[in-house]
Amino acid sequence: MAEAGAGFLEQLKSCVLWSWTYLWTVWFFFMLFLVYILRVPLKINDNLSTVSMFLNTLTPKFYVALTGTSSLISGLILIFEWWYFRKYGTSFIEQVSVSHLRPLLGGVDNSTPSNSNTSNGDADSSRQSVSECKVWRNPLNLFRGAEYNRYTWVTGREPLTYYDMNLSAQDHQTFFTCDSDHMRPADAIMQKAWRERNPQARISAAHEALELNECATAFILLAEEEATTIVEAEKLFKQALKAGEGCYRRSQQLQHHGAQYEAQHRRDTNVLVYIKRRLAMCARKLGRTREAVKMMRDLMKEFPLLSMFNIHENLLEALLELQAYADVQAVLAKYDDISLPKSATICYTAALLKARAVSDKFSPEAASRRGLSTAEMNAVEAIHRAVEFNPHVPKYLLEMKSLILPPEHILKRGDSEAIAYAFFHLQHWKRVEGALNLLHSFRMIPYPLEKGHLFYPYPICTETADRELLPSFHEVSVYPKKELPFFILFTAGLCSFTAMLALLTHQFPELMGVFAKAFLSTLFAPLNFVMEKVESILPSSLWHQLTRI
Repeated sequence: MAEAGAGFLEQLKSCVLWSWTYLWTVWFFFMLFLVYILRVPLKINDNLSTVSMFLNTLTPKFYVALTGTSSLISGLILIFEWWYFRKYGTSFIEQVSVSHLRPLLGGVDNSTPSNSNTSNGDADSSRQSVSECKVWRNPLNLFRGAEYNRYTWVTGREPLTYYDMNLSAQDHQTFFTCDSDHMRPADAIMQKAWRERNPQARISAAHEALELNECATAFILLAEEEATTIVEAEKLFKQALKAGEGCYRRSQQLQHHGAQYEAQHRRDTNVLVYIKRRLAMCARKLGRTREAVKMMRDLMKEFPLLSMFNIHENLLEALLELQAYADVQAVLAKYDDISLPKSATICYTAALLKARAVSDKFSPEAASRRGLSTAEMNAVEAIHRAVEFNPHVPKYLLEMKSLILPPEHILKRGDSEAIAYAFFHLQHWKRVEGALNLLHSFRMIPYPLEKGHLFYPYPICTETADRELLPSFHEVSVYPKKELPFFILFTAGLCSFTAMLALLTHQFPELMGVFAKAFLSTLFAPLNFVMEKVESILPSSLWHQLTRI
């Protein structure tokens, strides 16, 4: 609350500052205009009478031109403010007033650290922001040839961005290559193939490598990019598994003979884990879900330390398809730990299980009358936790926003992760009766969630990263939503007001002329009074010298 109050006061200060600056600027230029028109070096009373006479002789056309010009200038300012806000997410006028005018008027920049502790805190928060915006490999990523390319053939749209595919190329080079590849011709060819940008060049290189040897990574590339169906991809992965197991056994025996053999064994381990995981995903996509679950469990037991592949998220999705909720809870008990990194799959699956216990009997009206039971409170808290971790997911689960194919990489707590989760888990939420109705109450995310209650404050870098990961035809979900700055509303009101004055002056010139003269007379009355008092006190010779100057 204190932070919100301080933010409101800062915004109010900048609004008042800009309003005064605007009014004084208008007044200054108006006076310059009068001086330029009159240019009569008379005494003040004579000068004021001349001004009054000049204003009385103005025609309605002058007022129409004046109000029309003011409306035009306000409209141009409004268009510029709107463009700047859409591009940079902030108001240009507010930024200038805060950055330049406030220091000139003696304001203090609250963002400046006052001591070393504040500096350390800022450094910690910036490091946290960088870690929060780390891009992760999507554990449920689709097959390029059998799924992504088929989408392109049907729609003519590219579902993957260059940035996303470039990250995948880096992953492949990290997982599937090592320094000793140049000693084996087939691996040397594949090392170059993973760096190729042209898909056809990569596929040709993989076929060239297979002509020399049964290369596991060549089969992987063909299964991922050349196979047009999941059945073809599974056949190629089975061939890759046969070649990969042989390489793994050989390198396992030699891994302690030196750093070179150890690196080769690490590469062979990554290749084998990747192949088995993709085979399990093929089985899941082909409807052999129990077989996929068994393969994933065996893989997690055989390689318990390779958590970077996040195989438990594949397992959770397959168990939910089997409606084995007790097994899902057992997996969550192991991986939904405070010391382990969270994900939308972990948080929303935990919320789904809590909601499943009460959703079939839950009624908002009844709950408001009798209060929430313990189970309902647990379900609401679990959903609140999930929504705080990733506030983009409810829009897709409630089908308020259309889904697209998930990218190969995701940003945790971002729109890309929400798409990847909802793409595979929407059916599981629909299967639990009443779960989506319970989630529906969280469709309007309260702004305090961005401050962070159960997790770190919501990172501000997600929108930029998601725009790099998601295709251009998708409208990126932004949280928290950007509100229109005060100055856009102020300029819009000023433009509308002056445009209305111009229209009324054009339609009713005589009546508006009377109003304008009365307004200007009232405006100059205090100045006339002050000038008369000053002139009566000071000697006339002094005024004569001042007017000559």
